[in-house]
Amino acid sequence: MFEKVNPMHPDKIANRIAGAIVDLAYKEKENPKIAVEVLLGHGNCHVIIETDCNLNKKEIESTINRIAGDVKADIKLVEQDIHLSKNQKEKVRCGDNGIFKGVPTSDEEKRLSLIAREIYSNYSYEGKYIIDGDKLIICQSNVSNRILKSIYPQATINPLGEWTGGTDVDTGATNRKLGSDMGRAVTGGGLHGKDLSKADVSVNIYAHLKAQEENREVELSCAIGDEMIDGRPYEEIVHIARNYIDIIGGFEKFAEWGLIR
Repeated sequence: MFEKVNPMHPDKIANRIAGAIVDLAYKEKENPKIAVEVLLGHGNCHVIIETDCNLNKKEIESTINRIAGDVKADIKLVEQDIHLSKNQKEKVRCGDNGIFKGVPTSDEEKRLSLIAREIYSNYSYEGKYIIDGDKLIICQSNVSNRILKSIYPQATINPLGEWTGGTDVDTGATNRKLGSDMGRAVTGGGLHGKDLSKADVSVNIYAHLKAQEENREVELSCAIGDEMIDGRPYEEIVHIARNYIDIIGGFEKFAEWGLIR
């Protein structure tokens, strides 16, 4: 059983904004420290950014409007907590406590991800999809049920009828759709809006990649300040995660589909 949402779901728009702001931080510094929370809906977008970077509010506002459209941006920029800053001062060390799990992507998850991408490539509006064995539910906005039924005749299409969706009828918040991004690997923490020193990002990516490579479930834990995780220097895990993000095309691109792509 698995649910996937596409990049135009309000929660994913929030993730994409957060990711794009992290991208801005990485343009300024090699190893920035940043955490971003986004809440948007009904013409407003509220963003809180904790960082050691000197980000430009106008550039952030432009990024928000590029992704979310004509919304009013409320941007709060604050310095990172001094204790967190000290943790990373001498070397790259684990930026948070956490329990993490990597799970090999199932055939069911792969199938629904493919369907979600296929629909989104033709209809770039909000959509959410569920698969449970032979049961497929497609809730896709701004497309007629007739068209969708002709493509997916066995699926349940828009059970409550055709709809428009978007941030004018719903709100979006950062890291609220982790089930779509991580499937059965969801534990605590969130993937989006954070730099790679944060274990929520790097260790989740590392656990996911290791699970795929070894075709088994991987479970890891860490404490803030740890220098070794899974027998590796934390700096090495950050490097593996950074390479993954670079291959995808950045944090905004990562936010579009998460780890299960």
